Amino acid sequence: MFSARSWILRKARLHDRNPAGPVPRISWAARVREAGAPLAIRPYRLHFTARLLSWTGSAVAPIGLAFAVLKIGGGPGALGAVLAASVVPQILLLLVGGVVADRLPRHRVMVWSNVVCAAAEAAAVLLLLSGTARVWHLVAMSAVCGAAGAFFTPAAGGIVVEVVPAELRHAANALLKIGQNTVKVAGPALGGVLVAVVGPGWALGWDALTFAASALLFSRISLKAKNVKVRTGLTADLREGWDDFRSRRWLWVMVCQAAVIVPVWLVGYQLLGPVYGQRVLGGAAPWGVVVSGFTAGLVAGAALALMWRPRRVGLVVCAGTGSMAVPLAAMAAAVPLPVLAAATALAGSGLAVSMTVWASLVQERIPADRLGRTLSYSTLGQILPVPFGYLLAGPASQVFGLRTTLAAGALVIAAAAVVPLAIAQVRELCLAPVVAKEGDGPAVPARAER
Repeated sequence: MFSARSWILRKARLHDRNPAGPVPRISWAARVREAGAPLAIRPYRLHFTARLLSWTGSAVAPIGLAFAVLKIGGGPGALGAVLAASVVPQILLLLVGGVVADRLPRHRVMVWSNVVCAAAEAAAVLLLLSGTARVWHLVAMSAVCGAAGAFFTPAAGGIVVEVVPAELRHAANALLKIGQNTVKVAGPALGGVLVAVVGPGWALGWDALTFAASALLFSRISLKAKNVKVRTGLTADLREGWDDFRSRRWLWVMVCQAAVIVPVWLVGYQLLGPVYGQRVLGGAAPWGVVVSGFTAGLVAGAALALMWRPRRVGLVVCAGTGSMAVPLAAMAAAVPLPVLAAATALAGSGLAVSMTVWASLVQERIPADRLGRTLSYSTLGQILPVPFGYLLAGPASQVFGLRTTLAAGALVIAAAAVVPLAIAQVRELCLAPVVAKEGDGPAVPARAER
């Protein structure tokens, strides 16, 4: 099924050596030549192109949606309702989406999720362009897309395992992160231009078009049919996924870590950050410099992850997530703008590296027939506390002050990053070393521990 062969892995064939021993040193030039190897695999290339297209729409859509709400007479409350409408069904249906992703062909789940989103957004666009749109129309559209996303997320997280051989999955994950993060740099600016030139309706129209184009590309991916041994009910599937999830101590400990860090970071950076930019930095322009530093760090970190396959994943993930405390601490200390931009760049780099190596570890250790449910439990654990964080952020900043709240957030992130390292399973988390088979077969990672 996989036509690509790894140049580096052929050069680094290992004979008569301990698979747990040190990985042979590979030159950076060789790593660069090897980095694009997953793109030689047609199913992955289709998947990568489809995701890249969809991300361009997703980068534009928030700006288009916000100005669409304002255009039809809605205010901050209406915009909040539209945004919340996408989160609630995603939380409610995410576990069901994980079961579906494990039962059905993942690319088909992704096709229909995108088709549903394209249809919902196209209907909203027609209403906006005809001048008949109301806020509840956009709320309904947002809810439909959120529900579809609950099925798309677990399926997309597991498809790399099905289309990319084990020795290339880390590079495949890194390439996806590079594409996603690069779009994040240019996407908001493109969205602003589209809204200014042609209006918010057409900006949402672009998102609908990218959903449709991505669905077409996903439909061209060919996967083997899944062998479902016994048809069980939804509850039994959920219980099996939960039992597997909680049996892996390293996994649920790191998900608990994310459940603390993700809401604190989103509150500190996305919610309180612009307030800090307005009050301390002097407006949107200097805060834009800070945001640019973060997005540049995301791209740089993904590029680093493409070139670097670390063994000690637990240490790398904890260090990467811990770096997200640095910008909050920098704002609490009211450092100069260049220092703050550098701090956000560091956080972006650390986040990108940690997310890439974590995805590779999960794909390596979780059985493919349970990966969708595992990812759904993991994602749910991360997003469930976010609304509560948003609700508490405003009162906390009013009672304790903006900079004190940011300092507290930095301390919480730093502590949450370090605590899991007290557990041996987390400290010892490793990606299996890539070991070549004898003869002409492709190299594969050595068997990882559970």
